[in-house]
Amino acid sequence: MVGAFEVGPVPFNPDGWGPPESAAAAAATTNSNLPLNVPFAPFSRSDKLGRIADWTRNFNNPSRTKNPADSVFDFSNDDSFPASADDDSSFRLVDGKPPPRPKFGPKWRFQQQRQLPQRRDEEVEARKREAEKERARRDRLYHLNRSNANANRREAAVFKSSVDIQPEWNMHDQIPFSTFSKLSFSVPDPEDLLLCGALEYYDRTYDRITPKNERRLERFKNRNFFKVTTTDDPVIRRLANEDKATVFATDTILSTLMCAPRSVYSWDIVVQRVGNKLFFDKRDGSQLDLLSVHETSQEPLPEAKDDINSAHSLSVEAAYINQNFSQQVLVRDGNKVSFDEPNPFANEGEEVASVAYRYRRWKLDNDMYLVARCEVHSVLELNKNKNFLTLNALNEFDPKYSGVDWRQKLETQRGAVLATELKNNANKLAKWTAQALLAGADMMKLGYVSRIHPRDHFNHVILAVVGYKPRDFAAQINLNTSNMWGIVKSIVDLCMKLNEGKYVLVKDPSKPQVRIYEVPPDAFENDYVEEPLPEEEQVQPPAEGADGVDTTVAANEVEDKQIDDQA
Repeated sequence: MVGAFEVGPVPFNPDGWGPPESAAAAAATTNSNLPLNVPFAPFSRSDKLGRIADWTRNFNNPSRTKNPADSVFDFSNDDSFPASADDDSSFRLVDGKPPPRPKFGPKWRFQQQRQLPQRRDEEVEARKREAEKERARRDRLYHLNRSNANANRREAAVFKSSVDIQPEWNMHDQIPFSTFSKLSFSVPDPEDLLLCGALEYYDRTYDRITPKNERRLERFKNRNFFKVTTTDDPVIRRLANEDKATVFATDTILSTLMCAPRSVYSWDIVVQRVGNKLFFDKRDGSQLDLLSVHETSQEPLPEAKDDINSAHSLSVEAAYINQNFSQQVLVRDGNKVSFDEPNPFANEGEEVASVAYRYRRWKLDNDMYLVARCEVHSVLELNKNKNFLTLNALNEFDPKYSGVDWRQKLETQRGAVLATELKNNANKLAKWTAQALLAGADMMKLGYVSRIHPRDHFNHVILAVVGYKPRDFAAQINLNTSNMWGIVKSIVDLCMKLNEGKYVLVKDPSKPQVRIYEVPPDAFENDYVEEPLPEEEQVQPPAEGADGVDTTVAANEVEDKQIDDQA
C-alpha cells in the first residue's frame, strides 16, 4: 500500500511572492526528497497573467504564431531539465487539429493578429501594381501594332482616278460629300413616257434554293446585253427633240449620283450642256459598267491587276455573274411580256437578254423635268397582277476576306451574311436599291453566288435567292429617298449655271469629294480604254493569263467540255 502523502511545511515570505530564499535552501537541506534547483519564473504584479497552464499548446507546429505570454511555461531551453527535452521532442498529441478560433476573444488576440492582414494587403497591392504595369505594356504593344496595321492598310488602299486628269482641263468646282448629307428634296410620283423591250417570267423555284441543293451558274453566250449611254439612246434623242424634259440620264448614272457619299472608288460622269438641256453620260468602257466588290471593306484587296482577287478582276467577274444570274432565274419557255416598242438597241432577229426599259419623267421644278431610262429584268404574276422585278447577284470570292462562310451561315444566319455584305458593299447595294426605286420595281431579288473553289473564278454556284421590297430594303440600309433627290437636284442646279460645253464630274480617288472639270468638246471620243471588252465578248469570262484572248478562249473550251460532260 502506498504511503500517505505528507505536506511539508509552507514557510511564510513577508518580503514578496513565493518561498523565501532562506526557507527554500533550508527545506532543501532538511528534506532530501525534494528535487534540487527547481526553476522558478519570477514575475511582478505589473505582468499580465494569461493562463496558469495550457494543455492545448503544440510546440511541434512551426507555422503557429507563438504568443509571448506563453514563454512563462516554456522550459524547453532550460538546462535544468536535460532529460525532459528528449521526451518533449518525441511527444505527440493524439488530436493534432488546431482548436477553433473564437469569433470574439480577448483583446490580446486582436493585438497579436493585427500585423498579418496588413502585410497581406501590402502583398495584394503590390500584385495589383505589377498587373497594372503588365496591362499597360500590353496595351502599348497592341496600339503600336494597330497603328502599323492601319498604316499598311491605308497604303494598300491607294486608288487611282477613273479618268486621267489632263493639264488643260479647267476645274470649276469642288464639292465635299459632307454637304450632301444635309440635302433634301421631294419629287412627285413619276410618269411613264414609254416602255420598250420584252420580259420573261421569274422562275419561283429559285426561291427554294439552299446551300445544300445549290445550282450551277450557267452561261448565256448567245444573249446580248447592252450598256448604252444617254446620248446614244435613240429614244432619249427623240424625247429631247420633242422637248419632253430638260435633264436626261440613265438609272445607272442617277444611282451613282444618289449614292455618291457611300462610294470609295473613283468614278466619272460626263456632263454635256447643249442649249437649255443637260445630258448626263458615261464614257465608253466606264467603270460604271462594272460592279464594285468589297468597295467599303476595311480589308485591302491585292493590288496586282492580274490577281483574280484584285479590285478590277473582281469587278469584271461580278459583272458577268450578274448578267448570267439575271437570265438563269427566268422561265425560258418562250413566253414573254412585250411592251409598246421592241428593244431599241437590238437588231432584227438578234437574241437579247430579258430586259424592259421604262422611260420615266420626274418634275424637278416648275419648268424643269428629268427623264431617265430605267431597267427592269423580269416579271412575276401575283394575284393576277404583273409585278416588275430587278435581279442582281452578290458574289462570294474568298471567305477569308469577308470572314463569313456563306455555305455555313446562309441557312442559319442569313441576317449576319446580309449585314456583312452591307458593310463590305454598301455602295453597290445602295445603287441597286436606288435603281429599283427609280424603275418602280415591285420586288428586288438578290442572289447569293459563290465560287466553286476560292481559286476558281470561272465556275460558280447559286446558294440562295432572297426577295425584298425596295422601299423596305431602302429603310433597312438607311437610304433616304429625299436625300437622294436632294443630291441630284443640287448637281443639276450647279450644272445648269455652267456655260454650254462638255464637263466631267470626277470622284476624287482618295478624298470624299467630287470635282467638276471643263474638258474639250472632242474629249473621250477617240480615247483608248484598257478596261472594257468588246460587246460580243461581254458574256465570256475574263482571261487570267497574259495571253489575253487566246487564254480566255482556251479556258472557255475546257469549261464548256466540263459542263457537257456533267450534263
